[in-house]
Amino acid sequence: MKAKTFKRSAAALAVGLAVAAGTGYVTARHGIAEVHAEPAPAISAPATPAAAMSMPDFASIVARSGPAVVNISVEGLVKTRNIASPFGQLDPNDPFSEFFRRFGPGLQAPGGEQVVRGQGSGFIISPDGVILTNAHVVADADTVTVKLTDKREFTAKVQGIDKTTDLAVLKIDARNLPTLPLAAPDSTRVGQWVLAIGSPFGFENSVTAGIVSAKSRSLPDEGYVPFLQTDVAINPGNSGGPLLNLKGEVVGINSQIYSRSGGYQGVSFAIPIEVANSVKDQLLANGKVTRGRIGVGIQEMNQALSESFGLKSANGALISQVEPGSPAEKAGLQPGDVILKLNGEPITNSNELPPKVAAMAPGSKITLQVWRKGSTRDIGVTLGTQAPDEVASADTPSPDHGRLGVAVRPLNPDEAAQLKAKGGVVVLQVAGAARRAGIQPGDVVLAVNGQPVADVAALQRLISGSDHRVALLIQRQDARLFVPVELG
Repeated sequence: MKAKTFKRSAAALAVGLAVAAGTGYVTARHGIAEVHAEPAPAISAPATPAAAMSMPDFASIVARSGPAVVNISVEGLVKTRNIASPFGQLDPNDPFSEFFRRFGPGLQAPGGEQVVRGQGSGFIISPDGVILTNAHVVADADTVTVKLTDKREFTAKVQGIDKTTDLAVLKIDARNLPTLPLAAPDSTRVGQWVLAIGSPFGFENSVTAGIVSAKSRSLPDEGYVPFLQTDVAINPGNSGGPLLNLKGEVVGINSQIYSRSGGYQGVSFAIPIEVANSVKDQLLANGKVTRGRIGVGIQEMNQALSESFGLKSANGALISQVEPGSPAEKAGLQPGDVILKLNGEPITNSNELPPKVAAMAPGSKITLQVWRKGSTRDIGVTLGTQAPDEVASADTPSPDHGRLGVAVRPLNPDEAAQLKAKGGVVVLQVAGAARRAGIQPGDVVLAVNGQPVADVAALQRLISGSDHRVALLIQRQDARLFVPVELG
């Protein structure tokens, strides 16, 4: 289970396991310090007929669907090197570190190895024994055992794993097995009833129900999956189990929970079945998944950014970075472009773009409608291939409280080479407008409203000639992003 706020619902291992020195001077211009009514009467709602208030027939759905849901047990050996204690740290480069972190400590084995065990869920999609589950349930396991509701057990073969979407395909040697039908793509609606069947904490074939709370949720480090959010109770052991609609069709695969305690707290996430189905087909055919790639860093638009770029709405995906040598660079895309449409289909939110592009085959030709410097244009891009499982000395200055409120210095040659930047200035201190906008010491300002910042003087000039709002392109560690700033 992830140690972050977002936690995968991987199985618990055992009951109760909670799991610039020098001299100089400072000048400041344009806020940049350079180092060298009455209530309405109540209306009674008409009485709701008793029939309309009846609950869905969950029992019938479970009776039909339950036999196709399986319990998955895994076992593997982890070298005890760099493990300070049963709950200690593994070497992050150890190939079994992720397995150990999710499933916790187990039994000590001879030869400096640790036996680790865990449980999860899955479901049968083909009568000849093809099973879908989560990648984190079976990744790095030596033995995978599948148990059916009739108590038969099979040793499963892992047909393929895609850690990017957290999906895995298993195969057991059996025939004439019960299966679950898959729902039509994009048929799920917010507010509809759904239920989950799985093995929370090892309690096999447990059933919980709720509604779809939201669609197309983007989670940290999960850019290729537009998750379904539900309020269905999901706990460790539910991982890989089906999320069903009232027709008994699979609409998603339960994968993650949002929790501060490690257990269910009302927010669960499932991989949409259309994503899982596409990954499954590739894993069965090729044993791996290939994805289309543009080669850009993007960020969400908001009202402040849309006004900075002259857009009437905050729709679209803002390009903050173009990778050198990428399909985007070859096509002429630039930082500051706002992608409004992909092949004529509007992009409302930035998180819609990565899964749409990833779902296309490398080599495909697409057309992007982008907003650049006050007008739209269409740009053709030939998709590349996404890599597997890839997202000066001076006195200390004092910033003033002018329009921008930053103290900056030029990049030195080594810094410019490392960032592959032709210009830019390093932020040393922040105050006023910059602080309110979230600018941080160490940020490198590369452009203002799309105009490159070659040096400190250029930044001063651009801020001086700007209206009340600007969009700064900054480099922060390994990422580039636009930050809207309300100037004083």
